[in-house]
Amino acid sequence: MPDILATLPLSAIRIFEAAARLKSFTRAADELGVSQAAVSWQVKALEQRLDQLLFVRRPREVDLTPAGERLSRAATEAMAILRAAVSDLVEAEEGVLSITTVQSLGAQWLAPRLGGFQVAHPRIAVRLETSSRVVDLTRETYDLALRGGQGHWPGLESHYLAPSIQTALCTPAFLARIGGLATPADLVDAPRIGSAAEWATWFDAAGVAPCDDRAVPRLMADAQALEVASALAEQGVALGSPIFYAQDLAQGRLVAPFDVVAHYGGGYWITYPAERRRVRKIAAFRDWILAQAAADPLIARHRTS
Repeated sequence: MPDILATLPLSAIRIFEAAARLKSFTRAADELGVSQAAVSWQVKALEQRLDQLLFVRRPREVDLTPAGERLSRAATEAMAILRAAVSDLVEAEEGVLSITTVQSLGAQWLAPRLGGFQVAHPRIAVRLETSSRVVDLTRETYDLALRGGQGHWPGLESHYLAPSIQTALCTPAFLARIGGLATPADLVDAPRIGSAAEWATWFDAAGVAPCDDRAVPRLMADAQALEVASALAEQGVALGSPIFYAQDLAQGRLVAPFDVVAHYGGGYWITYPAERRRVRKIAAFRDWILAQAAADPLIARHRTS
């Protein structure tokens, strides 16, 4: 049987995919840098070759017919794979790897390790930005994200890095100033930093069930890193990941008054558009960071606990 694709020009499929995605011949023309008449002509020629209508024409936009819907899904997937393959061929390993991540993971765990990646891949420059906002990797100019959650984001491929855990953290000086803490229940009346909901989870893990106004923390920020920074400034006891703050704990800048670690569900993940999985700079960073996570003894300890 002859290959039916041999009778269909790639340019027509490309124009059809843009028009179907944007639901407009005019917007497709603007995106592709051609005239609206060229889009209309190519679509009409494709319909004639297939002997089926792909669009229902309306005054200001177009809608897909059932046949158009079927072809649109396949065309969008095929174009995404083709774009990724061509990008992989032309960009080689040079270029900038743009990463968006939450502040605590980026600053406390990733940044101290990045030198190792850059030694191993000197032709890849890394641009690291931190944000609490969930970036749309399919529309914005980031190659990949390190983020917290369940690992399920439509259109993205995700790999687990570390569990979402927290323990109570403060400075030795602060602990001495308040006269120490004998039991986890003593933290109910201590100056605490963080959200009430996260503290409730920690108290539950510690077997403590506060139920009055004393359970409300005195300070809350929008990022774990900022809350632990307040604890380092001796403003109270904050919740933080013992994985992220392992160096501060090892060097005595922070102490964990109790061996109580609460799990908050989900975890931290590396994620990127599925069709870009073979782009060399993304694959190189993915393999490197997964190896770093596998080698971290605290991640191994709390992953299975």
